[in-house]
Amino acid sequence: MNMRRTVLTLAVLLLAWNAPAQDEITIRIKEGMPMIPVALPAFQINDAAVQKGNIPATIYETLWKDLEFSRIFKMVPREHYAYIPAFNPGSIRFKDWASLQANILISGQLEITADDRLIFSFKVYEVASERFIFGRNFGGKKDLARLIAHKAADELLKHFGEKPLFTSKIVYISESGNDRDVYIMDYDGHRPTRITFSSALDMLPSWSADNEKILYTSYRNLSPELFMFNIYSGKTELISSGGSNYAADWSPVGDRIVYTSSKHGNAEIYLKDMKTGQEKRLTFNPAIDTSPCWSPSGREIAFTSQRGGTPQIYIMDSEGSNIRRITMEGTYHDSPAWSPDGMRLAFVSRIENRFDIYIYNLKSNEISKLTENAGRNENPSWSPDGRHLAFSSNRGGRYQIYLVDYDGRNVQPITAAGENKMPKWQKSTK
Repeated sequence: MNMRRTVLTLAVLLLAWNAPAQDEITIRIKEGMPMIPVALPAFQINDAAVQKGNIPATIYETLWKDLEFSRIFKMVPREHYAYIPAFNPGSIRFKDWASLQANILISGQLEITADDRLIFSFKVYEVASERFIFGRNFGGKKDLARLIAHKAADELLKHFGEKPLFTSKIVYISESGNDRDVYIMDYDGHRPTRITFSSALDMLPSWSADNEKILYTSYRNLSPELFMFNIYSGKTELISSGGSNYAADWSPVGDRIVYTSSKHGNAEIYLKDMKTGQEKRLTFNPAIDTSPCWSPSGREIAFTSQRGGTPQIYIMDSEGSNIRRITMEGTYHDSPAWSPDGMRLAFVSRIENRFDIYIYNLKSNEISKLTENAGRNENPSWSPDGRHLAFSSNRGGRYQIYLVDYDGRNVQPITAAGENKMPKWQKSTK
């Protein structure tokens, strides 16, 4: 597979430009605001698009589900649209949409050209003031219909001052038969792409800060070694060998990684400069230290250690000093994951042989339970906007990847075939 060709093709084919002729209005979401009710009438489509009924439906449903997932927008139920006259983008009856309690109205238009290219345009209006807010146009090949919808949803987030989310990716491990390889998929589970093709066990993938490289552990040389895969070039590079090497995490600041290695006997945490190749050992303890995770500032590292007798969560400065214990109760805590705002740590806790995900608030020192289900719930990873997490669970019998909101709501599986685990969400989107 030529991953370089695949990624560059997407970059060339998907184009976005501002819709002309109207002044844009910027709206910012303030802290504590309720979700914004959004109406999304059926798109206006040309004859060619009518003949390809699955494409307009794909874009519409993908855009709807993105906005519904956001926790920023609340979709006005489609069945309510029957109570008002049919939507006419040339003569919008804003009072009708106001009667449905819509604050934002999105008007979409889709064309399919003779050479099967898509042109999708949308305009966003504020209903109460009857104002045009902004508009965008997107073009691309028809097999990019879902990506076009994700791009449109991200534009809406960005215009409201939020981080883009819907074009983000999740890297994970998928097992089918005897193969256990690294895959990448869209945030909603669609378009899975396999990136390693080894008969050996691959595990624990994670993203580089620029989202162009994947760190992962592989047994391809019979022992657990740390590798790096470059998405654009398709090249694989050995990063660390000798002993066991795993659980790597890339700093958001500078080209540095932390990872666990037993190259000198005991499982300790190491820091490596990816430009110079220089390494520094950060922990020195006869107990196991593992699962390092950078803070968003790059100044601290959370990790798991058994130095207190049982696995607990600790935090240290990025150079290995000022180590302090975070979890004080219970006998098993692991897999810390730092939220993008730096205020929360997700982690796995075992209580009465049940593995669930908990959230620790670093400001209030409060702990809340995120998952509540039989089976093992593991490997939490935050979305780039901090409103959602991905995790793996065998609650249905086989391991699959799930999404959940930061408050435990809206749990949903995004994989189904084979077994899928160890998700890592991109820390940011470009």
